Amino acid sequence: MGNVGLLFVGAVLFINGLLLLGKVDGKSAGIFNLFVGALQVLTPTYLIFTAGDDPMKILAASGIYLFGFTYLYVGIALLAEIENNCIGYYSLFVAIVALGYSFANFHLFKDYPFGVIWLYWAFLWFLFFLLLGLKKTQLTDYVGWVTAIEGWVTGVIPAALLLSGYWKHTTEIAIALGVFAVVVFGLLWPLTRKPRQAAQAGSAGSTGTTS
Repeated sequence: MGNVGLLFVGAVLFINGLLLLGKVDGKSAGIFNLFVGALQVLTPTYLIFTAGDDPMKILAASGIYLFGFTYLYVGIALLAEIENNCIGYYSLFVAIVALGYSFANFHLFKDYPFGVIWLYWAFLWFLFFLLLGLKKTQLTDYVGWVTAIEGWVTGVIPAALLLSGYWKHTTEIAIALGVFAVVVFGLLWPLTRKPRQAAQAGSAGSTGTTS
């Protein structure tokens, strides 16, 4: 059941990335966030109730709430058109707690790929804090691309492999995920900065001309 939820987490991250890149309408994205947020609150609730007081199963399911509440919060904010800086500070909380879940996956569950994936999520939610909490709007394009890519790399692809029984060679997957993150997100930084800097320079030039 959790793997099905992971699939739709990938979908909503992809949609939210497109939203940040200006490709998707806010209210349309808000509705989809509510759908996935509701799923990601119901799913861990079911998993915890059926865990039979197994602390490891409860721990594994509990982290899903972090994201369910994020998507519900984002969906309501988009539809109601309310200030989203509180989402940013909640994202800082998620980023910090996600480091703990990464540790748990590495050391308690011995699930190395999801140890790395939780680091992906910690990084992404810290970017949300910078963008929404601290209003670092110059990061919008970078955060949009990282969000959309993480939708596939941490959501859709792992869910598809898990659901189809092809989630094997987990040590190699963990290494590949780590290398991918460093290379792709590192290269994205200068690539997303240049278009925004060029646009700002063009805007400044046109302002100077008219004045």
